[in-house]
Amino acid sequence: MKLKGLVLPMCAAAMLICVANADRVYGHFGMVIPSTPVVSEQNRPVEIALSFSHPFETIGMDLAKPKSFFLTRDGDHTDLLGDLQPASVMGSNGFNYRFTPSRPGVYHFVMEPQPYWEPLEDRFIIHYTKTVISVFGSEDGWQQPLGLPAEIRPLLRPFGNYQGNSFTGQVLVDGQPAAHAEVEVEYYDKEQRYQAPTGPHITQVVVANDKGIFTFTCPLSGWWGFASLSLADYTIKGPQGGDKEVEIGAVLWIYMDEYQRR
Repeated sequence: MKLKGLVLPMCAAAMLICVANADRVYGHFGMVIPSTPVVSEQNRPVEIALSFSHPFETIGMDLAKPKSFFLTRDGDHTDLLGDLQPASVMGSNGFNYRFTPSRPGVYHFVMEPQPYWEPLEDRFIIHYTKTVISVFGSEDGWQQPLGLPAEIRPLLRPFGNYQGNSFTGQVLVDGQPAAHAEVEVEYYDKEQRYQAPTGPHITQVVVANDKGIFTFTCPLSGWWGFASLSLADYTIKGPQGGDKEVEIGAVLWIYMDEYQRR
């Protein structure tokens, strides 16, 4: 009788664990976070942290060395993978890159990670993560897509914005607008100042229109991440050898500033 009496509580506990883990899965974000989104002579060099994390909850996950990490500027492509240094990001394995620019421009930093196996979803995850930095006052070229398998093209300049501004972007998959794409939005609560009233508040969700265009108003200063997820048209062999789906994410990070008093 005592054993039977434990069955329901144990099942309930198992269900709670599964639900909690499902919430953690929902908030995965590739992250490429610079120490500043606008670079001047006074704030060089810039430290750029690479991670795969839950930004609002500041829960890190171990990131293997990316498959690629590069920057583009005015169409020029520079491979930075060999310059990455191992680092601890949110208590987990990540990487750091020190950026010391000498020329003005708008620099796009892109990370393509190794495929991440997520057993709870029974699929691999690849987040193509992009961040745009303005150097020495340059503003040209921030809206140009880079030809990634999946990316978010900013339609609001992704730097020099104030909290409360509405960000508009366009989801592209294989260079084409992703009609009615679902976009997850999450705030990087680096200082751990805020608490979500419910689980759905952690990751906001907005649906793009038939041209893949969406808008979201960012109420806080700091880094905001936008991620649109879709299934790739290929599979990867799973840990047990079977073919598994691949979820590709178009991820973009932007920064919102506070108004400053004189």
